[in-house]
Amino acid sequence: MCPAGIFPNHPVYSAAMGKTVVFANQKGGVGKTTTAANLGAYLAEEGKKVLLVDFDPQGNLSSSVGVKNAPEGIYEAINGKTPLKKVIRATAVENLSIASSSINLTGANIELVDKEDRAFFLKKALAPVKDEYDFIFIDCPPSLGILTLNGLAAADSVIIPLQCEYFALEGLSLLLETVKRIQSKINPDLQVGGILFTMFDSRTRLANDVVNEVCGYFGKKVFKTIIPRNVRLSEAPSHSVPINIYDPNCAGAKSYRKLAEEVLARV
Repeated sequence: MCPAGIFPNHPVYSAAMGKTVVFANQKGGVGKTTTAANLGAYLAEEGKKVLLVDFDPQGNLSSSVGVKNAPEGIYEAINGKTPLKKVIRATAVENLSIASSSINLTGANIELVDKEDRAFFLKKALAPVKDEYDFIFIDCPPSLGILTLNGLAAADSVIIPLQCEYFALEGLSLLLETVKRIQSKINPDLQVGGILFTMFDSRTRLANDVVNEVCGYFGKKVFKTIIPRNVRLSEAPSHSVPINIYDPNCAGAKSYRKLAEEVLARV
């Protein structure tokens, strides 16, 4: 756990945490998609209207909430073919909806690169529905390319899932430098909403060392809730439902429920 006293009483992200949140990390396999799906599901359980935006061509967020092979999705919304409202689909969780992804989104990497306003296509697509949701969660690909750039430009805040391992620290520094550049040139209102430890194994010294080092440096920007390494969390996506449906009593589910409570307490 983080050292006592590292978290002041005021919210981690009361101002930093906006309605539109991007989950970003250029390193894959850190729990980014898992967090977007499960945090969104528990906030929806609390009566909040949540829109998931799968902005990763792999489409893992879409499949993890049971929306596969939708005829139209976020790609069609950003290229102007279809209004976003028409591509949003319901999920098995009440109040939780998704604008799904598809392999077509890969083309956006090429199609947008020469556009003068290439960073703002997602922001423009989201604008008509922004006020209809309590939270809009954007899941970006594990890279710092044009899609992630659009996610950061559209968001009020960024949540950074961080796996408790050595190389994750190097990636964190690079991502934070990118956020600074976005703030200075594209989105001055973007804030770091929080750093979230994922896949934590309390039995390893390295995991505890990473937690202590990050907490000591970033202080109040680190979420109190730590997501453990949990088999049931890994299994849930293959059943196309969030963890609150798949196994609400497992350790991973309890951690994401606690994270949702922390988010709501600090908004």
